[in-house]
Amino acid sequence: MPKLVVDSTIVELTEGGFLVDAKEWNETVALALAQGFHISLTDAHWEIIHFIRAYYFKFQHLPNARMFVKVVQKQFGEEKGNSRYLHGLFPESAVRVACQLAGLPKPPGCL
Repeated sequence: MPKLVVDSTIVELTEGGFLVDAKEWNETVALALAQGFHISLTDAHWEIIHFIRAYYFKFQHLPNARMFVKVVQKQFGEEKGNSRYLHGLFPESAVRVACQLAGLPKPPGCL
């Protein structure tokens, strides 16, 4: 099983790069995970990361990619709630990468 060392703490990851235990997440872990994607986290990233964490813990599930855009749009408006904006922040797969950096499980429909 892959591991990530953060401040001399070993964090276990799934084969897909998601945290095995979401309780091990903190912003330092997110920064370390972001390095693997060559992403420098900005306030815009943190806004989405904290939002998706709050969504997950409130509803106990993650949205699929289409619903992710819609819930972000409902929370932050059209400027941020669109695929172009989200993929600009989280290339490859906005919902998958956002969930990985947020220490959450793999979202539905992600390969």
